[in-house]
Order: sequence, then C-alpha cells, then structure tokens
Amino acid sequence: MADAPAVSGTAPATTPRNGRVPGLAGGSRQVPSVYLYPGELIATSDPSVISTVLGSCVSVCLLDPVTRSGGANHFLLPHLTRGDGSSCRFGRTAMEVLVARMLSLGCRKRNLTARVFGGASQFEVSGGRTSIGLQNVQLATRFLEEEEIPIVVQEVGGSRGRKLSFNTETGDVFVRTL
Repeated sequence: MADAPAVSGTAPATTPRNGRVPGLAGGSRQVPSVYLYPGELIATSDPSVISTVLGSCVSVCLLDPVTRSGGANHFLLPHLTRGDGSSCRFGRTAMEVLVARMLSLGCRKRNLTARVFGGASQFEVSGGRTSIGLQNVQLATRFLEEEEIPIVVQEVGGSRGRKLSFNTETGDVFVRTL
C-alpha cells in the first residue's frame, strides 16, 4: 500500500525528512526514518521509524498489527485558540486526521492500538489551572476512549521533555527523557 505522507495541518503533504536508522527491536535491518515537527503527522504501511521531540506537546502513535501499518501525530495545543481550527497543531484535529489516514491505508479501527507520549509541565502553572501538557494528554486519552482504541503504552506528564522513536512495523517505541 502507498504511504500517507507527513502533513502539517491541512497543507499539502510534505516530504519526509530522509535518513536511515537501525530498526528498533534490535534488528540490523535499516528502515527509513521520518522526523515529525509540531503540527505534523504521518501514516504509512511501509516500515519506518517516526521520531519527534516533545515537551508539553503530545504524540499519539497508532499501530495496526494486522496490516503492519503505523502512524503518529505531534500536536501542540488541545483546543483552537485562534486562527484555523483545521490545523493539526490542535489535538482534536490531529487525532481525527491520524485515525482517518490510518483507515485510508486499509486499517480497521478495531485493530488499532495506541501509544501516548509527552504532556510535560515544563513551566509552573498558577491559580489552580491545568497545564497545557496535562490538557493535551487528557484530550488524547479521552479521544482514544471515545473511539474505543486501547492505549497499550503511555508515558506522559512530568517536568521534562522526551525524544521518541516509533517503529511502525513492530510497534516498538524508544523514549529518552531529556
């Protein structure tokens, strides 16, 4: 099946940042790598390693082990604050587009599993308000619950960022705290 290329919001597809990295599960096979910038997402049926760096942002990685397809998003804010609400910089849109892209690859929602990362609270929040990071995590987990997509791995919160690498073929994830 063809790739659903990385996208930023609703803009035309961008070219994945090329590079090759070793497979994550200890294998020696080289697979293409894609780096996601904030507001981007990718879904693919080709073996790939998707990487990104997160602070208060959240990345949801989806895997369909039946079709061996995977995808991930990287969103900054839970809700529209101003401007274009159709941008993948916002959680709900990023989640909806990622699931739609996975389904367009022939995945079935009942086969999807999720991995959720990020949502750090890197700055002190005053006045009893909820941090942006926690709001992002809450949006992602609520969306996945509504869509009945189980979360099989979750590493969220805290006060430090993370570097994430997700193997779309195996579902393996490497996370390093920054």
